[in-house]
Amino acid sequence: MNEREYVLTLSCPDSRGIVAAVANLLADHGCNITESQQYGDHFTGRFFLRTQFVAEAGPAGATAEDTLRGAFSALAHGFGGGPGGAFVEWDLQARDVRPRMLVMVSRFGHCLNDLLYRQRSGLLDIDIAAVVSNHPDLGFLADSYGVDFHHLPVTPETKGEQEARVLELVDRYDVDLVVLARYMQVLSERLCTKMSGRIINIHHSFLPSFKGARPYHQAHARGVKLIGATAHYVTADLDEGPIIEQEVSRVDHTHSPEQLTAIGRDLESVALARAVNWHAQRRVLLNGDKTVVFG
Repeated sequence: MNEREYVLTLSCPDSRGIVAAVANLLADHGCNITESQQYGDHFTGRFFLRTQFVAEAGPAGATAEDTLRGAFSALAHGFGGGPGGAFVEWDLQARDVRPRMLVMVSRFGHCLNDLLYRQRSGLLDIDIAAVVSNHPDLGFLADSYGVDFHHLPVTPETKGEQEARVLELVDRYDVDLVVLARYMQVLSERLCTKMSGRIINIHHSFLPSFKGARPYHQAHARGVKLIGATAHYVTADLDEGPIIEQEVSRVDHTHSPEQLTAIGRDLESVALARAVNWHAQRRVLLNGDKTVVFG
């Protein structure tokens, strides 16, 4: 039997019968649900669903995906209460189609090295298509993993031109996700808008309390008891995008700034890897200024 596994995600106004309607549609098309999670947000009135299922091959001349897309499009029409399924967002993807990622980095290589290692080890459900940096320092690291490296320096005067070249690489490599792995440049509002929901950043703080340079030295000076890292989607509001994952570690007065930095870099790598993997597995759904993450 020719079978293929898919992931269906859905966000729409909350109402009765959505789960039943989706399950019945899949059953009517000979699909077997292997995993399903849902959440209704009382505060926003939105409903979120992630369903993983196995489908048999479609009839001659068509694929199961084509058939299911047509059927679900018709079903989703009624979920939004308006023409064309207004206010409904849904997506259907085959699990064996791996997303492609472009990693942007400056001079700190710990997150990049972690992502490259995890991909080579089969621990990431995503492919790193290329690495972009505004400095040449980490070219050797990308080369050692056989990943294309592009040095695109940037100044305030050349930011528009540099970001245009980044978008050219997104098209060339058929990139689904851009990851800022300690990329120490602020993206323009134009780029953030064009890639909305498709750029993930790692912020070197549990909450955006210590912005700018030397965040762990700032934390040390304030005598913090918890340090952490926050992985979030990028928006035009600096470090204020919807949070995907956070990781923390308890520290005390005996830790030096250098020790805090070392602990923090581990936390950044772990939080970013989780966020990237969850995004690749279609487990993260946007809910206004926050996210729903189906673990």
